[in-house]
Amino acid sequence: MFKLYTDAATMNNSGNSSCGILIVHDSEQYQEKLKLTSKDNHEAEFEACLLGFKAISPLTNKDSIIVYYTDSKIVHESLEKQYAKHYQEYVDQIIEEQSKYNMVINNWIPDTKNEGAHNLATQALHLFY
Repeated sequence: MFKLYTDAATMNNSGNSSCGILIVHDSEQYQEKLKLTSKDNHEAEFEACLLGFKAISPLTNKDSIIVYYTDSKIVHESLEKQYAKHYQEYVDQIIEEQSKYNMVINNWIPDTKNEGAHNLATQALHLFY
């Protein structure tokens, strides 16, 4: 089983965004800090999710179980409904990535339970901007 955590961080004044991706498997951690193209926090959360599934892909196969964690309610609810009024393109791309696996479990968690990805996103914001 693979655990995937993502989080985005956006600077309010500039709109610059970054994300943190944390993958946990067999007591090993894989961490990524990435610069995003998104200019608002909601879009950044969707972009972080998509990039998280792209990052986990080389480590997995179709039989891998992916448990995905996000502290973004809009991302979680949109994936559950497979619909997002303003972010449908991201939802479609994420669902396409998730369809590569027999099982993906999407979970919403509070900010306090997503500290690993949050810290990576915040570090990336200071690193890139």
